[in-house]
Amino acid sequence: MINRLVEPSSGEVRINGEPTHAVKPHLLRRRIGYAIQGHGLFPHHTVARNIGAVPELLGWPKEKIAARVDELLTLFGMEPAEFRDRLPLELSGGQQQRVGVARALASRPDLLLMDEPFGALDPIIRTRAQEDLRAIQRKLGSTIMLVTHDMDEAIRLGDRIAVMDGGRLVQYGPPEEIVAAPATAFVADMVGDAERPMRLLSLIPVSDLVEPGTAEGAPLPAEATLREALSACLWTGREAVPVETEGAPAGRVTLAAIRARAERHA
Repeated sequence: MINRLVEPSSGEVRINGEPTHAVKPHLLRRRIGYAIQGHGLFPHHTVARNIGAVPELLGWPKEKIAARVDELLTLFGMEPAEFRDRLPLELSGGQQQRVGVARALASRPDLLLMDEPFGALDPIIRTRAQEDLRAIQRKLGSTIMLVTHDMDEAIRLGDRIAVMDGGRLVQYGPPEEIVAAPATAFVADMVGDAERPMRLLSLIPVSDLVEPGTAEGAPLPAEATLREALSACLWTGREAVPVETEGAPAGRVTLAAIRARAERHA
């Protein structure tokens, strides 16, 4: 519906305030990036040609395309000289996924649509790919709409979550609201009663509960989550873990404070 493959029966979709029905479909679709499950790379094209596919369709000069390819490869931690001329089969699954997302971002689209982009990856590569996407989104400020059936993925990546049930929007809001106050029984089932406390803790950085003092053991960065801090406490049997900011001691977070924060929504 966003790219007008399906036209809305009522209402309208806006991108940057502009109704999509006011834009010719083929022009609208060129303003949108796409990343899908299994990356969808052209197997007979090099990494550079895959990433530059849409800019080439848009008529970008070759020099501009080459510069954009190298920029994105560098951004995704892939040395351009090493990866530019490789074929998709010469890449790992995680590298293929990065190239797929880089291709979706190549033309600097207004919106990036992602449909189960990490569903085919194994758990370790999947987590790394999600972390890469979060870092890239923060750096570029891109607007991303990601479709997933994985509530943990939605909570980890989303600023806003829209929960659909049978084609109907049943709840829309920030992850904290979805987890703490499910609007329907369906949403509550999606969140899961047993997982709710841990999912809430995964949304809160330890910096929110840092207090003066010291603690033994390896420090956590201030941007780590309370879920990670809880795991560290339980694994080591400690009542507190140290916290650092840019390598400098920032204080500690205690097991008691984490427990009190989790019990707010009990």
